[in-house]
Amino acid sequence: MCYAATAVPAGMILPRLEHRFLATTSTLSSAVALTILSSITSGMIALTGIVFSLAFVMVQFSAVAYSPRLVAWISRDPVIWHSIGIFTATFLYAIADMAWIDRAGSAGVPFFSTWVVILLTLASVGMFIALIQRLALLQVTRMLAFTGDLGRQVIECMYPSLETPASTARTDEFAKFQVTQTVVHSGGPQALQAVDMPALLALATQTSGRVEVLASVGDTLITGMPLLRVFAGSRLVKDEIWKAAFETGPDRTFDQDPKYALRLLVDIAIKALSPAINDPSTAVQALDQIQDHLLRLGRRRLEIGAVRDSAGGLRLFVPHPTWEDFLRLAFDEIRFCGATSVQVMRRMRAMISDLIAALPQERHAALEHHRERLNATIARSFADQEEKLEASVEDRQGLSVPRSGRDAGSE
Repeated sequence: MCYAATAVPAGMILPRLEHRFLATTSTLSSAVALTILSSITSGMIALTGIVFSLAFVMVQFSAVAYSPRLVAWISRDPVIWHSIGIFTATFLYAIADMAWIDRAGSAGVPFFSTWVVILLTLASVGMFIALIQRLALLQVTRMLAFTGDLGRQVIECMYPSLETPASTARTDEFAKFQVTQTVVHSGGPQALQAVDMPALLALATQTSGRVEVLASVGDTLITGMPLLRVFAGSRLVKDEIWKAAFETGPDRTFDQDPKYALRLLVDIAIKALSPAINDPSTAVQALDQIQDHLLRLGRRRLEIGAVRDSAGGLRLFVPHPTWEDFLRLAFDEIRFCGATSVQVMRRMRAMISDLIAALPQERHAALEHHRERLNATIARSFADQEEKLEASVEDRQGLSVPRSGRDAGSE
C-alpha cells in the first residue's frame, strides 16, 4: 500500500513538473514509447501473479515439510513484500506516465518520467531475482540455520552470563501477604508474546504491593485465565493498566520466548522422524542446532524472573523456563519419536556427553537424568543385543565415525 500510495501521486505530479519547468522530451517517438510502456504495464501484472505463486509455494512447502508454525515467519519475509510493492509501483506509475505521451497532440514523450519507468522495471527484475534466491531458504540446512539464528538472538538478549549472581525466588514468599487484586484475561484465545517487567515493577512500587505473574511467555491465554495476582497492594489499579504490560497476539514470537526456537527445531525433527517421511538425517541436523542452543543456555543465568527491592523482599516474580524445562523440550519428543532410529540414538548420546563435558557442574545432574532415560529407551526399543550396542555408540553424525572409547561397554 505504501508503494502504491507513493507511485500514484508521483505519476501524476512528476510528469507535470517536468512538462512545466523543464520542457524536456525524449527522442523516442510517441508510438514506440506507448508500446514500451504498454508492455511494461501488462508484464507487471503477469510478474506479480508469479510472485504470488512463489510466495504461496514457499509458505505451503514450509508448512508441509517443516512446521506450520514456520509459515508466519516465511510469509513475513521482507523480500516478498518489497517485490510485490515495486511491481505494483511500476505498474501504476507506467499507467500514469502514459497519459503524458503525445499530450494535447504534441507528439512529445517526457524524458525523465519515462526513464523512471525504465529504472523501476530494472528494480523489479532485481527483486524478482532476489525472490527466486529466497527459495534457497527452503533447503533444510538453511531452514534449520534460520530458525537457530532466531533462537540464538533471543538467548543473547535475554540471559546474562552464568557468573551473574542468581536472584532465586519461591512463590511461597508471597504467602504471608493477602491477595488484594487478581487480573484475568478477557477476550478470545491469545498467545502471550511478551511481559513488560519494568512496567509491572513500577506499578508494584506505586501500590506498595507484590506482583506474581501467573502466565508465562508462550502460554495461550483463555478467557478467565489469571494473568497476575497483587499481594498487599495499597490501592486497586484498573485491570486495563495491568494488562497493558502484557503483549498478546495470535502467534508466539521470539521476542521473549527462547523455547519457541527449540519448539520449531523439535517440530522439524519429529516430522522428519514420522513414518510418512522417515528422514532421520534431518533429525540429526536439527539436533545439531538444538545442541548449540542448549550449550548457550547452559552457560547463561536462567533465573531472571525474580526482582527484589532494596530490603531484599520479593517485589515481582515472572515465571521463566528452567534448565530442566529446556531439556525436556529438547529431548523428550525426539527420543520418543526416534526410539527405533540407530542414527538418532547415537547422535543424542553424543550430544549429552558433549554438553556434560562443556557445561559447568550445576548443569550435569539434569543431563545425567536424560542420559539414563535415553539408555532406557535404547534398551526397550532394540531387542537384538548387537543392535542395542550399535545404538549405544556416541556419534556426532549419527552413522559415521564413533567417538573413540565411547561405546556401550563404557556405561
